This record gives sequence, C-alpha cells and structure tokens, in this order.
Amino acid sequence: ENFVQKTSAPFSTNSYDAFISPNTLNLSSFTKLLKKLQEIHPEASRDKIVDALLEVRKNNKGILSGLSIISIVERTSVVL
Repeated sequence: ENFVQKTSAPFSTNSYDAFISPNTLNLSSFTKLLKKLQEIHPEASRDKIVDALLEVRKNNKGILSGLSIISIVERTSVVL
C-alpha cells in the first residue's frame, strides 16, 4: 500500500504563529482580542501583548479555549 506521509509545518519563533493554533482562538477572535488589549494598554507593543497572552495560556494548562474574551482580557491585563 502507498501511504501519504504527513509532515508538520516547521515551528516558527514568530509570536503570532506560536499563538494561533486550531485549539485556541480563530483569527477573528484573535484580532478582536488584540485590538481590545491595545485599546486598554496603548503603551504595550503588539509583541508584549502577544507574550502576555502566551503567559495567560501557559497558566491555563496551555489552552485559552473555554475562557471568555473578558476573562482573557482581564488575565492578560494583570500580566501586562
């Protein structure tokens, strides 16, 4: 039998790529979340916000799904 070998995409060190995964948020939700956090924390760079979101995800057993946007914003604001 012929098998098609599945290959995974190479890991990227880009924060944006690292943040987006099928098990977290879709692009629309991520965009809304990022915009909201930029409004609340205009002094924070996009990368700093993404790093804070990654920290929130890490502290929530590695996932963001199941948390409300409001909860993610609040937890991220504490990190920032």
